[in-house]
Amino acid sequence: MIIHQLSVFLENRAGQLCGVTELLARNHVDMQALNIAETADYGVLRLIVDAPQRAAALLREQGYLVRETPVVQALVPDKPGGLNEVLRVIADAEIDIEYMYSVLGQQNGLAYMIFRVDDTEKLDRVLKAVV
Repeated sequence: MIIHQLSVFLENRAGQLCGVTELLARNHVDMQALNIAETADYGVLRLIVDAPQRAAALLREQGYLVRETPVVQALVPDKPGGLNEVLRVIADAEIDIEYMYSVLGQQNGLAYMIFRVDDTEKLDRVLKAVV
């Protein structure tokens, strides 16, 4: 399923992450997944939330630099080798993964992963064909 990810650019200093989570909590935005990548001077907080457009607007109002990106949320069997099954399908379709991370929690014996790829439509079609 194609969903929207928020990428929030943060300075590498104490309290920056807390400022984002506090703003979202205060406005009843539910975080479903997150990933942080960092360099020496800044970090990129990648978020999946229940209301991405509202969250992006709230963050921008507070001066955060935010980018919205389409990503694919994929079901992964929560068992040994489950992720490998999904990765094999992606590799066989010759889709290059730019990055990936997991969603918080699981449901009905399934975990969820977020995939960022060049062609989200292709990955979505490929994964739907095997489910």
